[in-house]
Amino acid sequence: MRLDTEQNTEPGGGRSGELELLRRIRARAARISGTAIRLGIGDDCALLNPRPGEELAVTTDLSIAGRHFRLDWHPPEAVGHRTLARGLSDLAAMGARPMAAFLSLGLPKELVHNAKGRKPWPKTWPKTWIDGFYDGFLALADAYKTPLAGGDLAESPIAVADIMLVGTVPRGKALLRSGARPGDWLYATGRLGGAATGLTRLTELAGKPARTQTDRQKGLNIPRNLGQTLAPHLYPQPRIAQGFALAQRGLATAALDLSDGLSTDLTHLCEESGVAAEIDAAALPLHPGATLAQALYGGEDYELLFTAAADARVPRAITGVPVTRIGRIVRRRWGRPTILLRTEHGAQPLEARGWEHFAQRPI
Repeated sequence: MRLDTEQNTEPGGGRSGELELLRRIRARAARISGTAIRLGIGDDCALLNPRPGEELAVTTDLSIAGRHFRLDWHPPEAVGHRTLARGLSDLAAMGARPMAAFLSLGLPKELVHNAKGRKPWPKTWPKTWIDGFYDGFLALADAYKTPLAGGDLAESPIAVADIMLVGTVPRGKALLRSGARPGDWLYATGRLGGAATGLTRLTELAGKPARTQTDRQKGLNIPRNLGQTLAPHLYPQPRIAQGFALAQRGLATAALDLSDGLSTDLTHLCEESGVAAEIDAAALPLHPGATLAQALYGGEDYELLFTAAADARVPRAITGVPVTRIGRIVRRRWGRPTILLRTEHGAQPLEARGWEHFAQRPI
């Protein structure tokens, strides 16, 4: 089913819940407008209007229950937020501004129909898991002026969310992974390890036995006082403004977002640029409560990792988000590690041990 005007009927001629669900989604998505959208939900394709002198940046990302989120751990609002944040962070890494989002959902039937124990929202229809998902998704979409322009909807044995985002960047100014050169400094925005810290705490909460059968049915109970600890994992903030500023000012020679962990993502940057890197462990801006290992290997921080020429005037903060110099780019040498981590005990090779799909070893 596309987010368009096609109708589905059940055997016997009765309408399925699909059409009414589509109407609700379309009504909610319409609240977020965008001048770049000529035609959104309602036809077989959306029509977009990039401005002259701009290039399109397109990214896709897949979120799968049991792999990227757990239905018994993550609130649906957080799943919706994270689904969009993943794609927005990719645009940020290119220095692009969001233009439109396309969302395809595959969901078990019980996540679409009435959910027991849920308070009604709004008063005219009951709140289900999918409604909570769109609460989180559209709240972030509104914050970054990213209209939902289309997608797909289908019944599935497991929950799957596939996000596609289109952004724009001035022609020739997109940030790439391949521009780092020996002598460049290495920088990171924000703080590192917060998402891994939050996931660790979430895992600890999940390990506590439920007191009653009702508690088990409600899912994970998250205490309010853990909001700040869990926020980097449940509700990560993409660095759209920071990436756009880096591109506009011509500050960054290369960039990418920290989605798989600093050790893995920096390896990607080095491979694409044909360089090596050195990191100063003491300089890493750790999130409160995070360990060095969580900052290096945890992933899903969605901060920006970028390089800049040694003579570039990189500010200490960009639109309120701190920027920290964490190392430097060096010449790649045969037989030498791609990344060295410098600590008080000396330099040691840093292996890429962040997230990796289809790995034959535990990550």
